[in-house]
Amino acid sequence: MENLALIDSFSEFKDDKLIDRVTLMAILEDVFRNALKKKFGSDDNFDIIINPDKGDMEIWQRRVIVADDDLDLDHLEITLTEARKIEPDFEIGEEVSEEVKLVDLGRRAILALRQNLISKIHEHDNTNLYKQFKDLIGDIYTAEVHHVRPRVVILVDDEGNEIILPKEKQIPSDFFRKGDNVRGIIESVELKGNKPQIIMSRTSEKFLEKLFEQEIPEVFDGLIMVKNVVRIPGEKAKVAVDSYDDRIDPVGACVGMKGSRIHGIVRELGNENIDVINYTSNIQLYITRALSPAKVSSIKINEETKRAEVFLKLEEVSKAIGRGGHNIKLAGQLTGYELDVIREGDVAGATADEDDVELTEFSDEIEGWVIEEFAKIGLDTAKSILKQDVNDLVRRTDLEEETILDVMKILKEEFDS
Repeated sequence: MENLALIDSFSEFKDDKLIDRVTLMAILEDVFRNALKKKFGSDDNFDIIINPDKGDMEIWQRRVIVADDDLDLDHLEITLTEARKIEPDFEIGEEVSEEVKLVDLGRRAILALRQNLISKIHEHDNTNLYKQFKDLIGDIYTAEVHHVRPRVVILVDDEGNEIILPKEKQIPSDFFRKGDNVRGIIESVELKGNKPQIIMSRTSEKFLEKLFEQEIPEVFDGLIMVKNVVRIPGEKAKVAVDSYDDRIDPVGACVGMKGSRIHGIVRELGNENIDVINYTSNIQLYITRALSPAKVSSIKINEETKRAEVFLKLEEVSKAIGRGGHNIKLAGQLTGYELDVIREGDVAGATADEDDVELTEFSDEIEGWVIEEFAKIGLDTAKSILKQDVNDLVRRTDLEEETILDVMKILKEEFDS
């Protein structure tokens, strides 16, 4: 029972690590064989018998009987006198099996065995964890906030596994407290030393795609396919969807009645504005849809350079560009083309606004950052600004009403003079 008692003392933490008895016994055999090699130089003449059902293990040493004065290797050989103490009728040349008690290895050896066992179990645990989460890369996962740090949030799942959500993988509006449940995708699993580091992301396009699968039954069932996803996390996203069944309206199914289906996704992403469009292989139509809500007049495509000139009426330019240039940037990423917005009337030979003045001409009177704010929404000439409603400009830019009125006054004086 001495071996059994020692093994139980070694494996007292196995339940915490969720290691089954058979695996534990295999690790034990490996640990003890290493200990035997270290003590005797070889484990070839040792038999380790394991009973996983009882949790017991026996170590037997096999030695050849030699004459009392011929003993050279005491770990491989035993004298006739010593052998006959075990069994009186033993003869020279026969093999003797003798049980080795763990306590006979000495206290220091047992402590070393225990430390080695703990190390092997941790290694086994980390290997299993690495494999488990490698298979989950790209899938949505939920974990609880354990600790919030300036550059990272530490999460813990139901099994006590630690998951890392770096600041750059968080949506800008994300705010977490200890105990909050957080959803994201497992983006990567990296080995740091022997310990796997599991990285979660909420900013990945894959996260939005998986939310569509999770929240919209037709996507989950494969009736609707998500062809492409691009996003500026927390701000705006564009999702191209398609269906091989003409009876299904993919956009309508994804958005739902009055946005009921997509509402949960928008809320999960911190009120990220999501445009869902019908995918098409017709690149002109695809670009037109991607620039929604702007209405495109015409498109000129250069396949070699992957550029497209998009012609729009003046009032549609700001819609195509979008707040902060987000709409045109995402439309370009979605379609794979670099998009150049051209106002109708700006092409060669046009005369509609020959007396208009570029806003940069007023840089001595209007601060540069103010000019940049107008440019972000596609307003880069004096007349294009003067045609706008002040309240609308306040809503679409980061400018105060007083600043906009001052700019309009300066521009108006130019044309009145």
